[in-house]
Amino acid sequence: ASLNNLADLYIFQGQPAKAEPLLKRALAITEKKLGPDHSKVATILNNLAELYRIQGQPLEAEPLLKRALTIREKKLGRDHPKVATSLNNLATFHQKNGALAKAEPLLKRALAIKEKKLGPDHPEVATSLNNLGELYRIQGHPAEAERMFKRALAIKEKKLGRDHPAVLASLNNLGCLHLAQGDLAKAEPLIRRAVVIAEKKLGSDHPKTAVFVNNLAKLYVAQGLLKKAGPLYKRALEILEKKLGPNHPNVSTLIYNLAEVYKAQGHLVKAERLFKRAAKIRAQSR
Repeated sequence: ASLNNLADLYIFQGQPAKAEPLLKRALAITEKKLGPDHSKVATILNNLAELYRIQGQPLEAEPLLKRALTIREKKLGRDHPKVATSLNNLATFHQKNGALAKAEPLLKRALAIKEKKLGPDHPEVATSLNNLGELYRIQGHPAEAERMFKRALAIKEKKLGRDHPAVLASLNNLGCLHLAQGDLAKAEPLIRRAVVIAEKKLGSDHPKTAVFVNNLAKLYVAQGLLKKAGPLYKRALEILEKKLGPNHPNVSTLIYNLAEVYKAQGHLVKAERLFKRAAKIRAQSR
């Protein structure tokens, strides 16, 4: 348990490279002591899969998520809240890899389990609402997505407090939805609030803070404020390069965003260099 907890701490701190050997060791010890189908094994499998997702290694994550789900359904029953967590994790994996048809029934089943077992305004229900809302956003159903995001945000603010780290996902999702729809007046306070909470609760150099800083930069680009956007993209890029490494797929996205700003500002030599670097990283990660 202590190895798994320490690994969780490293993941929370944005240091996945330190977490991986601890989780692998914890998995081996737990399988040996408790057997390969114990529910504690499923917990470690989920954590290790999340680590691989953060590191941009989806092929390693999927079999772990499926095995964790199978163990929990067998040991805990098909409608246990931990089964819902595994369903969410597997659905998120499918969603990020473009398999939306596989993700939707898993997310709906997870939400139904949590509402039944935990109550309609439990923070875990909010997590499922966020995930389902994000799926609707990707599918091009903004009204349904907004409804899910707003309900999730209200639950988390009520149950956990307005500046709890768990509020960040809802703020970010709702803010980015408004940004994508061109409703900048609604997007700005949500995205700014997410940055403030992340810096306060996670730290100024956490990978998740970089995500919210990146989104604030996107907002400035949409507002035509390129001089404000550029430094934010640089800051977010520096955080991810430090925490995830210079060749992580998420790093390439920020490089591309910064290159677009340089291009719009007429700094074509800088832009070309960054476009080439982003393309090289993306080619390596395929």
